[in-house]
Amino acid sequence: MLVTGWLAVLLSGAPAVARPSPAAPAHPASAQPAAAQPAAGHAALTRAAGATAAKAPAPAASGPDAPRSGRAYIAEQLRRDPVYISDQVPREAPRSSAPVFAAQAARLRVPVYVMVLPDTALGSDGAGFLAGVHDRLGRKGLYVALSGPGMPEVQTYGVALPGARDAATATLYEMPYDATARELFQHFVDVLLSGRAHERAEAGRTASGHGAEVPQLHPDFVDRENQSFVTGIAVAGIPLSVVLLGLYTRRRLRLRRARGGAPVPGPRAAPALSLRKSGDAPEKQVRTAERTPRRGAPGGERKGAAAPPGRFAGLRRPPRTVTVLLAVAVVLAGGLAVTAARLFDDRSYGDDAIPTPADMRARIERVAAGLRHDPLYTDPESEPVLTSAERTRLHERLAALHVPVLVVAVPSLSDDESGGDDDIFVRTLHQRLHRDALFVLADPLSDTLSVVNHGAPINAYALPNSLFTLPERGDTRTLGDRLDAVLRDVARAPRDTTVSRPYDPGAADDPVAEKVLPSVFAADFAPGLMIGTFLAALLLGLVATVRALVAAVLRRRTADGRAAGDMAVEAPAEPSLTWLRRTARQEADALAAALDAHDSLPEPAHRRAWECLDAAALLIDGDGDGRVDADATPSSLACAVALARAGRAAVAEAAAPERLCHRNPLHGPAHGTRRIAPPGGGRARSLPVCKRCRAVPAPVLRLGPAADSGRAERVPYPELPGPLAALSTGTRIDQLTRDVREYFGVH
Repeated sequence: MLVTGWLAVLLSGAPAVARPSPAAPAHPASAQPAAAQPAAGHAALTRAAGATAAKAPAPAASGPDAPRSGRAYIAEQLRRDPVYISDQVPREAPRSSAPVFAAQAARLRVPVYVMVLPDTALGSDGAGFLAGVHDRLGRKGLYVALSGPGMPEVQTYGVALPGARDAATATLYEMPYDATARELFQHFVDVLLSGRAHERAEAGRTASGHGAEVPQLHPDFVDRENQSFVTGIAVAGIPLSVVLLGLYTRRRLRLRRARGGAPVPGPRAAPALSLRKSGDAPEKQVRTAERTPRRGAPGGERKGAAAPPGRFAGLRRPPRTVTVLLAVAVVLAGGLAVTAARLFDDRSYGDDAIPTPADMRARIERVAAGLRHDPLYTDPESEPVLTSAERTRLHERLAALHVPVLVVAVPSLSDDESGGDDDIFVRTLHQRLHRDALFVLADPLSDTLSVVNHGAPINAYALPNSLFTLPERGDTRTLGDRLDAVLRDVARAPRDTTVSRPYDPGAADDPVAEKVLPSVFAADFAPGLMIGTFLAALLLGLVATVRALVAAVLRRRTADGRAAGDMAVEAPAEPSLTWLRRTARQEADALAAALDAHDSLPEPAHRRAWECLDAAALLIDGDGDGRVDADATPSSLACAVALARAGRAAVAEAAAPERLCHRNPLHGPAHGTRRIAPPGGGRARSLPVCKRCRAVPAPVLRLGPAADSGRAERVPYPELPGPLAALSTGTRIDQLTRDVREYFGVH
């Protein structure tokens, strides 16, 4: 018996494996894991701790005796279970989450006492609070108090656990303000077990001194609105920008082709090509009938005439480019939507601790149980707000009243079951008590008083309003004095036999529903779509503006170069049909503009320039419609480019060369000769070449025989029919213009 008694006394000081109290049957041990202890020892330890807990007195209800401090109450609760979670914060830290705290505490392998309290419980002296709890509990271990966001208050008593304070400091600097008590405690344990608590604390202190901020863990409603807004902008703006810019690029390419004379599909007509000679009247223009090619000439029969409309011409399918752009936009929008749904997948803010109905009614049941024994109830977790004398005086007042009055002095918090609403709290308390009374509420935190009448035969509206206003500066009355004044006026208030009921305050916010975040495709998603559409249109406008400005600058530089007689031109050895169309039109326009700008040219230069322009017009505009012909052959287009450049050279220089480069007529006028074998073979002879070919002969110009010829069908230009082939033998420019007019039957 003596041995058993000593074992019971010794083992009663081991809180880590104490059996959970009946109020929290799910709480596990918070010290060494059960696997680390012998089975028999664990059973004996549990029985001894259970016996100690059974002998521990239950929380005493408020009474006329001297009040106990909140530290003594919490110490008594820790004696029953090493994890104590206040019932005043079920929305943020429900009591049902105690097993999670116990599991984290077991990782430290020392006795751990965890207290999760409201953020006003510790006050300014957290260390003194823990010391008071330890003095009343009298057990060795690590004491951890979690009270709102910030650094956990920790202290060790009788156990070797180095780095505990540093781990708490590191938790302060490494965890954001929205971290819950469970996340703070888990991070604290992780840092403590890492072995680098001091280094992490110093690093966090240094980073905080430089203004570093820790990103929050959980998005709130404002963050979700921002996420939805950005998602809407991306889902609408990016795909639409792709479509608009793609269509804009397609249109620019179509216009470029139109300026080169290629047929443009669609209803919009391209700008007309102006090849009119300056100063000529309309009747002086060469008529189409006068430009009819001879039989057998390449321009005799025009290909590419529009076919008559088909039977289903009105049911045109969208162009392939448009279809591809729309498909890309749909895929892109879908991909962005899926990415946003996976990236912003938070369903609620805060951790996943969901309060149970028992968590939400724990405080109500505690207060109701106290009021059944005593009409004056003060919060046992808080420090006493009434002295013994005040409590005695208030009990005497309550006993002398002719109406039932219940006084409740508890803090009102936004995280409690009522969401900080006194009316909801009183209504729920009245329903739990099943008793009509005049409820007098005192909030020790805000120092406010209020009354709610639930069926008491008294006119509560007759009470002076001055009783319920905040005390003015310099008012020395205590909360007990103010409650005494309220009860004194209640005794004087007139009776009212009619049953008085307060208005229905409605239900408290659901603790789960209030944290549920809307879908990322709700909230501000629709406004984001509108802004995204606007930004896509704005981007298109910016791109078009920049392109127009760049094009204007390039045109001005080109015009300045042409005005200065700069004849450095582009001349590929195997030009594409698109390049030939575009360049033929540009060179013809440039020659016409040069002639308009130079009215006093010498007669030989003026005549050559006009003849070159007229011959170029015959080659590229046989229809006389002011546009480059759709069926113009590469040979005709190249000849027109060469003649236009020869005409520009004549305008720029009165003594311009009379021949073109025979290697590539697109090089422009020849500035010398070089002995080169002709492309068709034979003995080398002196042939006109440009400056670049005089130094290093360039490749011979290669062209396709027809407009639809492929790259493999290109041959040296002397092998093609038409006036251009004559340049391979050194024909003069004036002779070439006569050959062109004769070729088209114009005299």
